[in-house]
Amino acid sequence: MSELPALPVTFRPSRTRVVLLSAGAAIFVVLTVISLLIPGLSPGERISFIFTGALLFGVLMLLSRPKVVADESGVTVVNIATSRHLAWAEIVQVNLRPGDPWVFLNLSDGTSLPAMGIQPGIAKQRAISDARALRALADAHTPQG
Repeated sequence: MSELPALPVTFRPSRTRVVLLSAGAAIFVVLTVISLLIPGLSPGERISFIFTGALLFGVLMLLSRPKVVADESGVTVVNIATSRHLAWAEIVQVNLRPGDPWVFLNLSDGTSLPAMGIQPGIAKQRAISDARALRALADAHTPQG
């Protein structure tokens, strides 16, 4: 087995995050500049352009939020709108099957939790490596029965 990563460790789709935040900033800047350059717009119309840019940037920030943080106490899964902390013993299996959009954690209560912080979108090999590392950590921290 390969060496386990040192805890705490954060897994997140860094390239995807950079793309989303860069696009959000660019959209905001472009809409702000357009609102200032178009002659004849009322102050309310200018504000609506800027507000729309800020709203789009906010949505892209939410989409860039997912991460998985592993520490000695367990794993914290941060998805777009939710966050959940799991003890190591709650994680039965870490899955990233071909075609999956992100890792799924099979839990001891019989449910499955998507962990969007590890996703093979732009960086497939990195996601596979991260999934293997998380699986190894879960195996190392779960008491064998």
